[in-house]
Amino acid sequence: MTPFHLRIARPVTDLQRSYEMYHRGLGLEKIGEFKDHQSFSGIMMGHSNFAWHLEFTVCHSHPVKPQPSAEDLLVLYLPDGEKWQRICDNAAAAGFTCVASFNPYWDVSGKTFSDRDGYRVVLQNRAWV
Repeated sequence: MTPFHLRIARPVTDLQRSYEMYHRGLGLEKIGEFKDHQSFSGIMMGHSNFAWHLEFTVCHSHPVKPQPSAEDLLVLYLPDGEKWQRICDNAAAAGFTCVASFNPYWDVSGKTFSDRDGYRVVLQNRAWV
């Protein structure tokens, strides 16, 4: 089977703010961007060795209001407890808000954070197996 690279695309209200939050809070790097391409601008974030990345976009001609649900989750597994705590602290310092998870499972070994557009990120202190 052919392996895939995953892109998760999300409309945001402020590209620069989203970039700074995910860079400072989660350590994601800018791996690409485009400006005013058919009324869209965007920033792709991830890391060169990830099999996934996030794309944040804004539409200049018809802005889209983000409408994530409480179960719209980006779950990141971090088994190292010290690294997990450091990233949780970084997320809070970067402007993410710690929230109770809609599904209590995620609060057992993790913390759920919301960005300023309401997208949720779960930092799970476990390994993915």
